[in-house]
Amino acid sequence: MTRQITVGNVKIGGGAPVSVQSMLNTKTTDVEACLAQIEALRAAGCDIVRLAVPDEDAAKSFSLIAAHSPLPLVADIHFDYKLAIAAAEGYAAKIRINPGNIGCEKRVRAVVDACKAAGIPIRIGVNGGSLEKHLLDKYGSPTADALVESAFGHIALLEKYGFYDICVSMKSSSVPTMMQAYRTFSKRSDYPLHVGVTETGTEYMGTIKSAMGIGGLLCMGIGDTIRVSLTADPVREVYAANAILKAAGLRNRGVNIISCPTCGRTKIDLIGLASRVEGALRDCEKPLTVAVMGCVVNGPGEAREADVGIAGGEDCGVIFVRGELREKVPYEQLLPALLRYIEEL
Repeated sequence: MTRQITVGNVKIGGGAPVSVQSMLNTKTTDVEACLAQIEALRAAGCDIVRLAVPDEDAAKSFSLIAAHSPLPLVADIHFDYKLAIAAAEGYAAKIRINPGNIGCEKRVRAVVDACKAAGIPIRIGVNGGSLEKHLLDKYGSPTADALVESAFGHIALLEKYGFYDICVSMKSSSVPTMMQAYRTFSKRSDYPLHVGVTETGTEYMGTIKSAMGIGGLLCMGIGDTIRVSLTADPVREVYAANAILKAAGLRNRGVNIISCPTCGRTKIDLIGLASRVEGALRDCEKPLTVAVMGCVVNGPGEAREADVGIAGGEDCGVIFVRGELREKVPYEQLLPALLRYIEEL
């Protein structure tokens, strides 16, 4: 089990539930837009949000946003250590720094002192795209071992100044590389791990890469907090992250939808119906398994473990609860009837 840190009111590591993170893509200087996006992420099931702090104006806005944010706000810092200090003094719940670009040891110590004074943790954010030059020279490329060595080198620097409130990430755009890095690190350290694949691409491909990398590690028992990185609305990142947690058996909040892949026996628009069911139940927090099946003959039996479900036939369908048939309804009434049963559960 990893050690535990606290980010705002969220526990990371030490047996705490795996938390979901995302990053705002609004301009940090637009306080109103940032707060609106934070609220949208909170409603989607996000636990922690991160915000870029690229300059002094952003640092000033960050403190205003953090003071009013309903979620813990992490300051994302590159290059300028003074911005990390400003964020630590401006209500940041955590500071994320990149060891490849934050600067000399003296600057790192200044960030450590500021975080100590504020009582907040630091995430060491190792990234394959910005490794230290001496590691690239040593390994020839951003390998898993290079990522791990970078992480331990920076941990040693923080520990040198008595700082242990640390979370670590070792992200790469290569799923096998990032998985190997996290597996290697987890065998050698009990610091909590922020898990993610970076630069994954669009929602479609990015979700697949994230499910492979993040989900694979979670099923091995590795990972304390996760971020799905997509070239898409950050809300979509949160939906994907929660789906990964459900698939890994680590989160039962919300609906788990199962549906058949369709075949020649299917007599309804099952693809469209399943999509409508998913949309209608996206914000439902009941821990239910809902089945959407295309065959009234085999559907209820194949989905007998579901809490509630529907199966379509010729111009009609049936409602079943835990494998027991309850009602036969016209096709156009299947979704309303399903929602009614779910409301009653």
